[in-house]
Amino acid sequence: MPNPIILASASPRRSELLIQLRVAHEILAADIDETVRPGEAPELFVERMAREKALAVLERLGPGDRRPVLGADTALELDGEVLGKPRDEAHFLAMFARLSGREHRVLSAVALVDRERREARLDVSHVTFRPIDEAEAVRYWASGEPADKAGGYAIQGLAAQFVERLAGSYSGVMGLPLFETAQLLNEFGVETL
Repeated sequence: MPNPIILASASPRRSELLIQLRVAHEILAADIDETVRPGEAPELFVERMAREKALAVLERLGPGDRRPVLGADTALELDGEVLGKPRDEAHFLAMFARLSGREHRVLSAVALVDRERREARLDVSHVTFRPIDEAEAVRYWASGEPADKAGGYAIQGLAAQFVERLAGSYSGVMGLPLFETAQLLNEFGVETL
């Protein structure tokens, strides 16, 4: 069976989550500017990123390729600010000091586009970290896990030990909210069971 969709992401986690839904897919990563615009609300930012990633890949396809393209984006929001990937250890430690002992929001958007339609959904989860001392944060950075993660952590990895409470979607915090993704895929005629 040919791949029914294209995933506009190189994230192995997103691919694994699509496999969990039993959705065959081809990976074609999008390369777009992921800068937050001045005054852009975090919710609008992640929705725009998911849509732009999907559209960028759709534009690369030949005109006869009718497969829908799935784009996704995940960002952490704390005090109204989007926390991206850490630039270096110092940036990571500053972010983790802010997250320690506090609740933050994880915004995960998914967009599905084809030649006729463009649809998107947003998932918002609330994650509370227990207090994390600097020595723990340094050890976590040294593990290599935080370097390429939004907000500097992977809930499915070592950082699970920091999560005191999660209200929302575990898969959304991982980077692809499966409830919203399955809804979109089904609307586009892609079976998920």
